[in-house]
Amino acid sequence: MTITYTLMDHTADLRIRVNGSDPADLFNNAGLALFDLITKPDRLEAREVIEVAVTGDDPADLMVNYLRELLYLWTGNEKLVKLIDIVDISDTAVSARVSTDRYQPERHEILHEIKAVTYHQIDVSRTVEGWQTTVVFDV
Repeated sequence: MTITYTLMDHTADLRIRVNGSDPADLFNNAGLALFDLITKPDRLEAREVIEVAVTGDDPADLMVNYLRELLYLWTGNEKLVKLIDIVDISDTAVSARVSTDRYQPERHEILHEIKAVTYHQIDVSRTVEGWQTTVVFDV
């Protein structure tokens, strides 16, 4: 599977730009990009499906809250995300089925320790090609 994102220069954190054909594709790609930065997705297996539902004041706030919820699966529960299926999305709410794999140090290599999803430079916007977001992660 090809994840559509670009790692961008940033002084101390990780900043990415993610593209999608529509909002559901954008949120799917952003979540997968987060975990692509954390670990090698080819070593993950879809072992457990978790339902995630998140709200936000607008698309940018929704993106931050959504990625924070996904990051918590890792930081709070040691679960790494393999697949995401966006079930429903609007400007202020998203629900998804997230396939995860419990962290096992003998199988999974951690590439980056991402501490937080920030509001710094957050942007979710429509483009000529579809949708795009810019996100900064605190590492």
